[in-house]
Amino acid sequence: QVQLVESGGGLVQTGGSLRLSCAASGRNFRTSAMGWFRQTPGKEREFVATITWSTASTYYADSVKGRFTISRDRIQNTVYLQMDSLKPEDTAVYYCAVDVQGLRPTIRGSDYDYWGQGTQVTVSS
Repeated sequence: QVQLVESGGGLVQTGGSLRLSCAASGRNFRTSAMGWFRQTPGKEREFVATITWSTASTYYADSVKGRFTISRDRIQNTVYLQMDSLKPEDTAVYYCAVDVQGLRPTIRGSDYDYWGQGTQVTVSS
């Protein structure tokens, strides 16, 4: 049983920063890719970033490239999303996800096998 628990969301001003954490448990993630997605009510789920567990190869959505940084700690079994220069458009519920056979990154939400409950990020103007 894989469990993902997000934390670190909150309310920040435009231009501020937040660091999201996703604590992962339940299996060895050596073959996996970890992803961050976000969703606003009434809109489709949007890919944000992904990282392979073994090599830390990363890929970002154009909308966050240069502002967000995804990383992982293999000892702590945690994936992070450092968010800088936040904009109101970044306001969403952010979800951590695992693609079990994620040796290659994917932006397709349907390719991810497990999802966390999400953490709210609100950026005020």
